[in-house]
Amino acid sequence: MTLIIITILLLCYVLIATENVTNVNKAAVAIFAGAVGWVLYICYGTDYVMSQHPTEYFDFLNGASPTSRAVKEYIAGNVFLTYVGRASEVVTFLLATMAIVEILNNNGCFDFITQLLKTRSSQKMLWVLTGVTFLLSANLDNLTVTIMMLTMMHKVISNRRQRMIFGSAIVIAANMGGALTVIGDPTGLVLWNMSKVTATHFSMSLLIPCLIACVVPIWWIGRKLPERCDTEWITMPYRGDDTRLNVWQRLVMLFVGIGGLWFIPTFHNITRLSPFVGALCVLAVLWIVNEIFNHRLMNSEQMMRSHVPGIFQYGVVQMMLFVMGMMLAIGVVQETGVTGWLMAKGGAYVESVWLMGILSGIVSTVLDNFATAVSFFALSDAPTNDCCWMMIAYCTAVGGNILCVGSMGGLAFIKMERVHIGWYFRHVGWMSLIASLLGLAVFIIL
Repeated sequence: MTLIIITILLLCYVLIATENVTNVNKAAVAIFAGAVGWVLYICYGTDYVMSQHPTEYFDFLNGASPTSRAVKEYIAGNVFLTYVGRASEVVTFLLATMAIVEILNNNGCFDFITQLLKTRSSQKMLWVLTGVTFLLSANLDNLTVTIMMLTMMHKVISNRRQRMIFGSAIVIAANMGGALTVIGDPTGLVLWNMSKVTATHFSMSLLIPCLIACVVPIWWIGRKLPERCDTEWITMPYRGDDTRLNVWQRLVMLFVGIGGLWFIPTFHNITRLSPFVGALCVLAVLWIVNEIFNHRLMNSEQMMRSHVPGIFQYGVVQMMLFVMGMMLAIGVVQETGVTGWLMAKGGAYVESVWLMGILSGIVSTVLDNFATAVSFFALSDAPTNDCCWMMIAYCTAVGGNILCVGSMGGLAFIKMERVHIGWYFRHVGWMSLIASLLGLAVFIIL
């Protein structure tokens, strides 16, 4: 049964890695792997529980006779819910941050970006787009920021080839900005929720490598751009029609939303509650402020309209389901004892965390970087703030920049602009590879 569970997971990895070819949704694949894996696990539940949790199981029985019903109840309440809780923490945090982004966006709090894009200089356009993307993705979910910035760029740049270049730079900036903090990418969020890293140490360790991996390829891309870019001047604040807010009200909402997210690490250190509780607190306060500022429109039909593109709504829900499915799938494999066996065997061959990090980076070029990261996290039992965790987080993030299919933001870009992987690697990917290696060298030295 263990072999069957592992085979299903490996087949799902193949489908996730080839989503761009097979058009099979990776979220559906991940949910299938997680759900079916646990169903198969519980079929041989007694064997697995006696192998992995014998003492806890007998304590649970409290002298009662072991039965099939008892072991199923133990698995459901004491094993399965543990992994559901871990996955739910990450998904709830993502849900809260995405809701924060939508509230800010619908109230025109990001209109300043539109004003900054009113230029025909290719260099200025490139650095404004990537700079804002990097900063926003470090504080908000990077997939959400990627889609928002790509949509904004698509409305401004009329030339498709130039959109492909600018879009590639946005994906790189979003991936590296998200990798810089524990709240910018699900990978860092998982490490933070598992108490494997602290927020400050994580960011300080990856600051210079992430900047190198971001700035170098964007500078390289900028050298190939023409002096002027084709732009369309249209009235397009990227927001809905449900706002009559003035500048100071938008600034207040931006301060509550972004400033509140900055406070979450401090909130976690003070209360020791899961970070998603802090995110929900920020969402609640911002929601109340939104209703106070927009009280005149609460009964208006304008508040019932859809204010974001369909791809935005679809993409974020897909990511949440994908994260849930992958964490459950990796969890069931851990409960079979396979990861413990691999750690014991692999320790004799893979003594260097650098080798593990590089291997994770190679895998993440074709497999989703989150799926790759959580798989490699399961193979390590390093202490808190060990360089192993930052190494894997960095390498999986930069791996998604090389072929563009290793990140959900990259896949959104490929679908939006119909970009071929071969074109991306010839014009952008190899630059990102060189910059990633430079950043890795700096990380090792530091």
